[in-house]
Amino acid sequence: MNSPLLAFSLACATSVALILVLRPVAMSVGLVDVPDARKSHHGAVPLVGGIAVFAAVLGACLVPVLAGAAVPTPAILTFLGAGTLLVAVGVADDFVELSPGARFVAQAAATLAMVYGAGVALVDLGTMTFSGRVLALGLLAAPFTIFTTVGVINALNMCDGLDGLSGSQALISLGGFALALFLWGDPAGTGLITALAGGLVGFLLFNMRLPGRARASIFLGDAGSMFLGFALTWLAISLSQGPERVIRPVTALWFIMVPIIDAVAMMLRRIVKGRSPFASDREHLHHIFMLAGFSVNETVAIMAALAAMGVAVGLTVQALGLPDVVVAGAFLGMGLLYFWMIMHSWRVMRFLHRSICRRRGKGADRRVLADRRRGHDAAYTGPERRSGLDRRTGLPRRS
Repeated sequence: MNSPLLAFSLACATSVALILVLRPVAMSVGLVDVPDARKSHHGAVPLVGGIAVFAAVLGACLVPVLAGAAVPTPAILTFLGAGTLLVAVGVADDFVELSPGARFVAQAAATLAMVYGAGVALVDLGTMTFSGRVLALGLLAAPFTIFTTVGVINALNMCDGLDGLSGSQALISLGGFALALFLWGDPAGTGLITALAGGLVGFLLFNMRLPGRARASIFLGDAGSMFLGFALTWLAISLSQGPERVIRPVTALWFIMVPIIDAVAMMLRRIVKGRSPFASDREHLHHIFMLAGFSVNETVAIMAALAAMGVAVGLTVQALGLPDVVVAGAFLGMGLLYFWMIMHSWRVMRFLHRSICRRRGKGADRRVLADRRRGHDAAYTGPERRSGLDRRTGLPRRS
């Protein structure tokens, strides 16, 4: 991947071609997400977007090697091997709904390969002390890396709730990492990032609601969300560790701000409400915007703007060299604001509905709001996108 532009172009073309080929195959074998009365999309949607994105990255990495223009490094081989494991497990989960334990084992195994096969591990958290000393993790490096990686993988999976949402969030994060490399690192090292971006752009051409298409014709599936979450964590750690680090660990947090804060806020909210932190619901921030009257594309654009703001803050604090403790405090403050909005979702939704959406002639309908509060509205009730047998049969998830 000596040429980032070539990697992007090859990955994008491969992603588009594979989606066109795999979409009818997925329909015939049942690798689809089937809606029921509580789902917001219509018709069976193939779950091969993640397969296409990973295969596109795989091709962009291996074609130069096969052509004799590049030599595969242990890090790239480890990345592709761990990605293969996650995609295979994700496809199996889309088919038969694996247990949470099986998914965790696969995610932990991929992380251990990253740590011991490529040396990509969180060995310190930067100068997260008031004395200015580096906070080294020591023996906790591997466990903390597993905790972080599994957390981001599942955070991106939880974020996959609207057409184009998770893909656009990942693409903006990749843009942040690429800009950091151009500003403070080696621009030649953006090959993997551009390959991932190319695969994502090809996927988003089918996943976003574009003119002439009312809804997505392809979904990521668990294979895609797990692979992308792993890829973002790999980049965040590899660029923020070691003597030649490009960014600080606290800066990397801002590059993946929305998925991280959204996942933590939702889990805390469920705990406060006396529910399992892993229970599915439809009370994420993007759901609030939808209930307030924004369209899917408008909601995705707002969430993308929040993600871009996070990247901008990360780049700014890195350039200014602000103390890590201050930057971490600002990130925590953003998380608390997000959590407040989630905990007061109905108040936020009513404010948005009455003050912002009224300009479009959608004055608040108290009956609609009441139905939504009671959970009768189909756009609000029910689980998030489901996996495995539930997706193929349209049956409720087993308890």
